[in-house]
Amino acid sequence: MKRLTGSMLTLFAMFMAAMSGTVVAQDTNAAMMPPKVLMITREYTKPGKSGAQHTRTESNFVQAMMRAKWPTHYLAVESLSGPSRALFLTGYDSFAAWEKDTLATQKNAALEAELDKAWAIDGELLSETDSGAFALREEYSLHPEVDIAHSRYFEISKFQVRQGHDKDWDALVKLVTEAYKRIPDAKWITYSSVYGNPDTTYIIFNAMKSASEIDRNFAMGKDFEAAMGEAGMKKLAELTAAAVESSQTNLFAFNPRMSYPREEWVKADPEFWKPKGASAPAAAKKPAEKPADSH
Repeated sequence: MKRLTGSMLTLFAMFMAAMSGTVVAQDTNAAMMPPKVLMITREYTKPGKSGAQHTRTESNFVQAMMRAKWPTHYLAVESLSGPSRALFLTGYDSFAAWEKDTLATQKNAALEAELDKAWAIDGELLSETDSGAFALREEYSLHPEVDIAHSRYFEISKFQVRQGHDKDWDALVKLVTEAYKRIPDAKWITYSSVYGNPDTTYIIFNAMKSASEIDRNFAMGKDFEAAMGEAGMKKLAELTAAAVESSQTNLFAFNPRMSYPREEWVKADPEFWKPKGASAPAAAKKPAEKPADSH
């Protein structure tokens, strides 16, 4: 997002430019559709308690899930901007699948005991936690297939739409999307809030393989303005002023040691997802899982 201007129009337009990441050497076999339901937990760490300390406490959950060979996986990302925090992203095909995973955890008494121990240790480092459930909005996304295995960053933007202005937001996103369809390799993924945030909250993800993509994305602004034309830019300004109450973009880095990655991610890039020195699970411990409604 363009952060050096006070114009809401430019803010939105350049935000979409930043979200339209360039796909470099995309492996089509590795790309996959994002989950229909996304659970996001945020853990805010106390001053001086992030980094390696938090990674170590989170490894308790990861190793427990590995021992249990639990089928539900999650991705952990850490903030490079804004408050110090980690996000844990768990995807499901449906809310019914989320319920099934949650109930399976709750029915395992040994698992619950291990989770309590892990949370007690992890909680010492945290100042606050919260969670939310989000639904994929394909109509507000552009080329949403994503290669998580080879990505290293998420640019995550939050848009708060004004109450009663859903139609303006719909028209706004469609206007921007049509312009970006004429620009090669533009892409982003949009989710809307179901639980845990105002129901007019939209979260937009852009996966990047390196920070160099940020530099390239800013250069797409001129292409966007050319695709929109003068009349389109004027309409964009009107719709943005009507629909958008607030917006913010932050950058997050993937943390493989805090993640419980899918097998295909590990096979695609084992050096990243299974870094040297990572702790192996102890065979004698009881199985455990990080709860679906928390991480």
